[in-house]
Amino acid sequence: ISDLLSNLPAKPGVYLHKDAEGNVLYVGKAVNLRSRVRSYFHSHVDSIKTQRLRRQIADVEIITTESELEALLLEMTLIKQHKPPFNVRLKDDKRYPYIKIHWADPFPKVTVTRRMLRDGSRYFGPYTSAWAVQQTLDLLRKVFPYLTCDRVITGQDERACLYYDIKLCNAPCIGAVNQEQYRAEIRRLMDFLDGKSDHIIRGIEGKMERAAAELQFEKAAEYRDQLKAIERITARQKVIGASDTDQDVI
Repeated sequence: ISDLLSNLPAKPGVYLHKDAEGNVLYVGKAVNLRSRVRSYFHSHVDSIKTQRLRRQIADVEIITTESELEALLLEMTLIKQHKPPFNVRLKDDKRYPYIKIHWADPFPKVTVTRRMLRDGSRYFGPYTSAWAVQQTLDLLRKVFPYLTCDRVITGQDERACLYYDIKLCNAPCIGAVNQEQYRAEIRRLMDFLDGKSDHIIRGIEGKMERAAAELQFEKAAEYRDQLKAIERITARQKVIGASDTDQDVI
């Protein structure tokens, strides 16, 4: 253990504490593997749980990742796989949220789901924060208005709902946009979720700076929170692949 601790990398990743038989006792994540794993072996550790764990550790396995997000997703997967006795969370079959674009529909809606189905929809995720997903969708709807109702869209309705008046829907129900125009808007939203978000981020940053300059600090804080939500939802990860195709992996 001493030799291992002296050679740990200062990188984000996941660590697995194992007993003498190779059984996984605990799975954890770290922004800095070196400092986090070494902390378990400090003499001043007061937690009874940690003291019991430390007495049983005979080996430590580490897996480095490129970001804290990747480490979190990998930790989730390994806990479900090994069900370590010292982990008290994530043992259930909790699934992280995906954004679902109902692309097979003539007028696609945008929803949040925790299950992927082969139904012709486009899925983006998984994301580690349901809050960040919802906050970002609320923001994106102001930029790319999309349907949330269950109307059958014919373009012949007499009037649109309130969302059209507050500019959160472009009202294909009354023919304000046709099917081609609506799908083009949703395609741009999917481009954003694919990572093409620079121009939107620059726009929000500009609004935040102007609000701060005008001493509208509450408004600036709102824009700051929007940027945080976008940053969290667009963070790249490679631990879980959402591709819906059969693959040979070497």
